Amino acid sequence: MGTRELIGKIIIQENIDTVDENKIPKTFVINVPDPYKNYYGRFTEVENPNSIIFVTKTPNSFEKILRVTKKINDTYNLQLQGAKCEITIDDRKLNGVRVKGINRYPDIGQIQKYYFDEGYDFAKSEKFHDVDALIRINRFFNIEELEKGIYHSKDEDNTYYMEVPRYMTWADFRKITFEVKNNMSDKNYDIAKGILYEIGGITEILRIVKPKATVEFLKTIQQKYVDRL
Repeated sequence: MGTRELIGKIIIQENIDTVDENKIPKTFVINVPDPYKNYYGRFTEVENPNSIIFVTKTPNSFEKILRVTKKINDTYNLQLQGAKCEITIDDRKLNGVRVKGINRYPDIGQIQKYYFDEGYDFAKSEKFHDVDALIRINRFFNIEELEKGIYHSKDEDNTYYMEVPRYMTWADFRKITFEVKNNMSDKNYDIAKGILYEIGGITEILRIVKPKATVEFLKTIQQKYVDRL
């Protein structure tokens, strides 16, 4: 039904870790694990970075991140996806550059240096493990419509999106998500909320991560949220 390229935002809640090796010394780097790392772990012994955040001293505009990431990709023949993000841990707010497309953990330091060479000022190193965080990511979406209001990511095979009719606060989203998961026979999926910016305004969406999710499965989840909104 057609491919669409849009700008939007995703809000996720994940347990995160710091990267303590393979980085520029004394800088603050966060690893956001793959929601399905346990699933993949049954098939491979190699774990690749899913999402890496270079924490910066000051915020950087989405425009600057996109421009610098494109320059790095063109110069070094890479396929990085850079995005602006904000990380909330308890009452702390951190700013960062979220990078996908790093092939191996030992490559993190070199990729970080490319951004450093473009003037990024990285925050001072911290160390923690399995800390709960709320992450807001401004990013591009390259999606294919499967059915009206149901989309599949063209960049991430196991990622899907669905439209919902109205805005939910994070508290509303958590409450409804708890109710929906308790009424699903298959609870084995990861979900987040977000928005797409369109000419006519903002479209509220849900993001689902589940290998080989069917349209019927996605429509079932979508309808359960619609019924509660």
